[in-house]
Amino acid sequence: MQDAPSFEDPVTAPRPHPYTIAHRGLSAHAPENTLAAVRAAQRIGCQWVELDVQLLGDGTPVIWHDNGVRRCSNSRGKLIKLDLAKAKTLDVGSWFSDAFRGERMATLEEMLELIGELGLGLNLELKVNRGRDAQALVDAALPMALKALPAKQLVVSSFNSQALEAARDLQPDVDLLRLGLLYEKPPRQWLTEAERLKAYSLHVDWRRLKEKRAREIKEAGYQLLCYTANDPVAFARLWPWGVDGVISDDPSLFTYHLPMPSEMRAIR
Repeated sequence: MQDAPSFEDPVTAPRPHPYTIAHRGLSAHAPENTLAAVRAAQRIGCQWVELDVQLLGDGTPVIWHDNGVRRCSNSRGKLIKLDLAKAKTLDVGSWFSDAFRGERMATLEEMLELIGELGLGLNLELKVNRGRDAQALVDAALPMALKALPAKQLVVSSFNSQALEAARDLQPDVDLLRLGLLYEKPPRQWLTEAERLKAYSLHVDWRRLKEKRAREIKEAGYQLLCYTANDPVAFARLWPWGVDGVISDDPSLFTYHLPMPSEMRAIR
């Protein structure tokens, strides 16, 4: 199964990324944000994955979403209380199923190496949970990501404006760093923010997106991605608005529910 049908049409190709991106790896079928989830995504034909990065207490950047480890490991406690040695003792797979028992928390370095080996693109979310330092996260994670992946295979996104500002300060060149603004619902001042940060894309909760705003985003020249959609039939009404891609726990659901070339021609 391929991530998206191959449309040999000059209107839709080349595209900067596929129509579908695997949310936290193939998180419908493997424990989220793990090496196993990324391998699973690649096996079913996904070309891009979305992952979260934040820091352990010792400053090591790891692929993890929550502020704590209770939901996705065999332990409990705050991430900031862990150093790498302790984090590596956690089983982060058995909560999902016995098939993943013994899976370990991935460092950003380990994940970037795997993504490079598999030839995938990466949407890396700078996850700044409450009480955490956005600047420290950017300083630790961004240079590593920029060194590991070509610019065309990396989009760095965040809900946190301080993290986005720090990222843009670290790499002002828009051709070398593509920034994504994450919103539940784009605010009225979205364009001001996008211009200030020299953004590449907006990433929006698909349930909160309105057609008028979607068309404004596209007319302004930005890529528009929607998260986290797992119902391709319900999502279908968004494609004609100009949406460029969907972030899904299971991209295979969208294999036969992607926009046709004629639809994409109509919105351009």
